[in-house]
Amino acid sequence: MSQTRTASATYTTTDVENVVRRVKADLVMIADSTGAWTAQQAADYAHDIEVLAKAGYLAWVDLTLLQYGIEKKAVRFNVDTDAGGLTSSRPGGVLWPRLSGATLRIIISYTAAYTEEARQKTSGKLKIGWTTSYDDTSHSSLSSSGGRNYVSNAYGMQRKDWAA
Repeated sequence: MSQTRTASATYTTTDVENVVRRVKADLVMIADSTGAWTAQQAADYAHDIEVLAKAGYLAWVDLTLLQYGIEKKAVRFNVDTDAGGLTSSRPGGVLWPRLSGATLRIIISYTAAYTEEARQKTSGKLKIGWTTSYDDTSHSSLSSSGGRNYVSNAYGMQRKDWAA
């Protein structure tokens, strides 16, 4: 006789909100320390991240500090819908530098579920006019510099950091 058990990861929209709140805290801290965005811009990006994440359309978020087009620091938040085994961290970490000629670039990647129909359903809920990007987000000119995890039940985002 054999038995089979199936476990499935479960999370709620509240779990997504808890995780995105930590990502938002990082975005606001990065915006403040670099001076490249206002707190409101960071909040608007976080709003869209939450809308897409709650609908299951968000795969990852990549944020890069550029100085005159050259990468200086970067962070990527990878969505993990089976993150129950991870330990959650607090937002923050090393402050990003305030550089002359600095800009922040944010790129998001969608899941396969983000179809044309899904785009139409979410378009009125998003604050940012997202456009297609072909920028390289491999951060090959930077070195990996750690990371942290943001988790609530089975929903999480694994943060990976890079620095020059």
